Amino acid sequence: METTTVELKIPCQAEFIGVARLVILGVTSRTTFSYDEIEDLRLAVGEACTSAIDRAAAAGASDAEISIVCRKEPEKLVIQVSDNLAGAENGKGDPSSPIAEIEEEQSIGALLMEILVDEIHTERNPKKGTTISMVKYLGR
Repeated sequence: METTTVELKIPCQAEFIGVARLVILGVTSRTTFSYDEIEDLRLAVGEACTSAIDRAAAAGASDAEISIVCRKEPEKLVIQVSDNLAGAENGKGDPSSPIAEIEEEQSIGALLMEILVDEIHTERNPKKGTTISMVKYLGR
């Protein structure tokens, strides 16, 4: 079995979360994941997109984009949700900043994502943006 990659770029806006979830449905329907596992992945991707949208709103970045890369490997599916919000972490540590308020809301989303997938990793790069990588293993 070979590796297959599907990529999607969408505006960092709430009305496009449904498009991201449909792509996940299309990719996962070609795997052996159960209906519940597919719905878990769709929800996790929706949460990752919502997190990026919240950061974009706090940063006033109306032209931000979300990139979703799904890589189907023989024993797992890897999904990366990235934004291009360079410098969006500037308010970190200031409890009165909009970023601090969003981080509190995002912690609930992060917890949900952690429950829904087998592995999760977040990489924040102040010059490039944030990438959330999620892994779901087949046959677990």
